Amino acid sequence: QVQLVESGGGLVQPGGSLRLSCAASGFTLSRYEMSWYRQAPGKERELVATISRFSNTNYATSAKGRFTISRDNGKNTVYLQMNSLKPEDTAVYCCKAVDGLGPGVYWGQGTQVTVSS
Repeated sequence: QVQLVESGGGLVQPGGSLRLSCAASGFTLSRYEMSWYRQAPGKERELVATISRFSNTNYATSAKGRFTISRDNGKNTVYLQMNSLKPEDTAVYCCKAVDGLGPGVYWGQGTQVTVSS
């Protein structure tokens, strides 16, 4: 059974850090381009960061310099290190897997990140 499970969210003060994890099961992570998205209340879902099968990375302007996406294919896990968090980073963060060699596209359920003092 294919599954993506996010963890690591929570409540953090402005300026703080969190590391999100996306654990994959039921498929081989190395085939997949992985992305983190977020959706804040009343807003559209937005792409935060992407890491290719070859570990090339891309970031939204809002994430550049503060967030780092990485992958550990041996652990079937993708990470999002978030530093210097701001209240506007508050959202549900979820990961997405896109098969680079086939039609598979999978989404996780998400983890809540709240940045507040």
